[in-house]
This record gives sequence, C-alpha cells and structure tokens, in this order.
Amino acid sequence: MIPIESPFHPDNEVAYQRWRSQKLSAYPLHGDTLIVQVQNPAHLSDVEYSALWQRIAKTNMAVYATPLGEREDKSVLQKLMAQFGLARPDANWLADEDGISSLTPRDENGEKRGEFIPYTHHRIRWHTDGYYNPPQRRIFAMGLHCVRQADRGGENDLYDHDLAYIALRDLDSNHIRALMAEDAMTIPARTDELGIAREEETGPALLEEKGLLHLRYTARTKSILWKQDQATQAALASLETLLANKPMGAFTLRLEPGMGVICNNVLHTRACFEDHPGHRRLLYRARYHEHLANLRERG
Repeated sequence: MIPIESPFHPDNEVAYQRWRSQKLSAYPLHGDTLIVQVQNPAHLSDVEYSALWQRIAKTNMAVYATPLGEREDKSVLQKLMAQFGLARPDANWLADEDGISSLTPRDENGEKRGEFIPYTHHRIRWHTDGYYNPPQRRIFAMGLHCVRQADRGGENDLYDHDLAYIALRDLDSNHIRALMAEDAMTIPARTDELGIAREEETGPALLEEKGLLHLRYTARTKSILWKQDQATQAALASLETLLANKPMGAFTLRLEPGMGVICNNVLHTRACFEDHPGHRRLLYRARYHEHLANLRERG
C-alpha cells in the first residue's frame, strides 16, 4: 500500500503536482541525449559517472557507448553495474551460472531456451523485465550490453515508466487506483516435466519501492491474467493506446557493439531481427533486486 504522503498516492494531488513538475522539467526530447561516451565501463571516470547518473536521475535510464566492439566479456557489465550498487544479479533459471543471461537466438538448435521469446528472432512487445517475479524477487534495475548486433532489425524502444504514470494519472486517477490494486494482475503457474516450477502469483502492477515507482507490465496476453473489472480494463486500454502512439520520452535505439543500457527497469521493446549462424546477435542482460544507486555522491 502506498502511503498517503507519497506523490504516487492517487489522492495526494499537491505532492503529485510538485513531483510531476520536477520530473518533466528539462526532460530529454531525443534519444541521443541519453548516450554517454565511456572509455572503460569497468572503471568509470568521475565525469563519466556523473553524466550517467544525471541521465538516470532524470529518466530512470542511461546509454553508454564504449570502444570495446565485439568483445565477449560479461565482467564488463558486472563491473559497470557494481559501480551503481548492484553486485548480485537475479539468478533466474535461464541465466548463466553467474546470473547474467546471454541473449542470443537458440531456436535453430532445439535448446530449451529457444522456447522463450528473448532467445528467438521474434519481436518483443512493450514490457518490464521480471514482471512475473514474486515480491521477494522484484526486478527493480537491469543492464543490457551489446556484443554483436543483428544484420537487420533488433532495435529497442525505451520509455520511462514515470512518464507512463503521469500520462495515465492526468487522464484519469482511477487508472492509477486500478493498477495499484493488490489483485490487478495474476501470473499463472509455470509447469515443467517435474510439475509446478513457479506458483501462481497475484499482485499490483504499479507500486512504490523506497520512494521510486515500479511498473510490472507486459503487452503479451499468454503469460498474464489481468483483473477483468471495468476499471482495470480501462486502465490497460489507456496504457496500450499511450504506448502505441510513441509518446514524448519514448526513444528508439539500436545498440551497436560496445554499447549498453542501464536502467531502473523501464518499459522497453525489441524489434524482430535477422542474423546468420556465423554471427548471431548477442546481448548480455543482468537483472537486480535493487534500484540503481548514486554511490559516489555518498562519498
């Protein structure tokens, strides 16, 4: 339950308007504004760190570009995220042993990962990562690092969930109430050959964690059951319309080798893509149970 004093509480209009004004002031209008040139992501300079954090503080995300090219080294992402207080990636069952996922097509060789859309060539619609996780394993931050890009396609759309909240609340505060309900969404149980691998889980789509908003969402219909009341369905329809119309603050980005995104689990997509067996698209992905933190500001 969000406390009444929070700007995210749908009944606290004064605090909301103050937060809204600060959020929208000087908000970037172009995706290129998010990009910071970084020489060595494992050891950020003070200037590089400050530039990345400035973007994260405003938009919940930042993009870095390095001269590393197609270097296969997951420690690059690990060490970068650690500088923002994130040292233990979520050990999801499809990740590698170090908790970092190697996102590359597996559908051509029959691997089990190929049953899941991140490991295929297909597009991925708007979503936040780990929306299906239980409360004790919420995904509040994530990083993506590009090693190899596709021959064609593979672009990402990125959209700050704070902006989605503002758009929905300005339209109708009942949308916020509906998405914050404790039974707004249900993730069906996942089964495997041994039985139930993940229990059914019901919870809110919108919540607050340590003063920051968090959104659990997917545009897919296969892996989620939304509450069927009028208020929830109206909120979902408004969100779908918003995302379909490329709102202000929705940026399209093609990560090239050596580039990456670090974010507080913003809404994002992936376009379908084409590559070939000798040069598979490869991105490293790390998910975390904490938000990005400005450690250098703490001294």
